[in-house]
Parts: sequence; structure tokens; C-alpha cells
Amino acid sequence: MADSKTKPTHIAPRDFLAAVRPSVRRDDGLMLLDLMERLSGEAAAMWGPSIVGFGSYHYKYDSGREGDMCRIGFSPRKAELVLYLVDGFDGHADLLARLGKHRTGVSCLCIKKLADVDMAVLDEIISTSLAFMDVKYPR
Repeated sequence: MADSKTKPTHIAPRDFLAAVRPSVRRDDGLMLLDLMERLSGEAAAMWGPSIVGFGSYHYKYDSGREGDMCRIGFSPRKAELVLYLVDGFDGHADLLARLGKHRTGVSCLCIKKLADVDMAVLDEIISTSLAFMDVKYPR
């Protein structure tokens, strides 16, 4: 079975974010770094070449595949910010309705720019995801 390519690196997250373009993505990335550090109580670390992650957990699927990943994280991609929230979005319908402009994947929340969303609602979504992680994957 292949190892996950997404592992912690020694790259400094703030150095990575300093090089992000466009500037709105860089600035939003720095804001997310501060927000997620505050909410998670964990220092930021790079996971692979482009994910800024916070904390870690060990997962094991029914298939036998297992590995480690960050508890929450984000990637400042060229087109949008991608937030990784393991609990998905089934239980967040009311919050997502109030969030502002976004789209979702299975466990990805995609936002063009933070100015398009209600930061208090985003804070609540991230906090709820962290609470889920604390129950499902206790530290």
C-alpha cells in the first residue's frame, strides 16, 4: 500500500505564505493561519508542499489504509482558499447558509476571498470541526 504524500515538512508556514500570489490569497492565508492557530491551540506546520495544517491525528480506514494528517488546515491555491475540515458539511447547513460566497467538496470548503464571508460564521464552522475531531480522534 502506498504511503501518503502529505506529510509534515520543515518548511516554515509563514515563509511559504509570503511567496503566495496573488496578494489577496497571501494576506487571507496569513489571516487564516492566525485564526486556525488561535482556535486549535496548535502551531502551524506545512503538510506536503502546499497545506498549512494544525495538529495531527492518526486515521485507519476499514480497507486497512492508515496514516497521519492535520486536524484542520488550508491551502492558498491560485484560484481560491481551500479549507480542510474532516467532519464534512452535513451538519453545517445552517452555518453555510449564513457564511457568504463559498462552495464545498466532501471535506473542503472553498472560498475565493475572506472578504466574501462572515468571519464569525467561519470561526464557528472551524470550531465545530475541531470539536468533532476531539471526539472522533481524541488527542
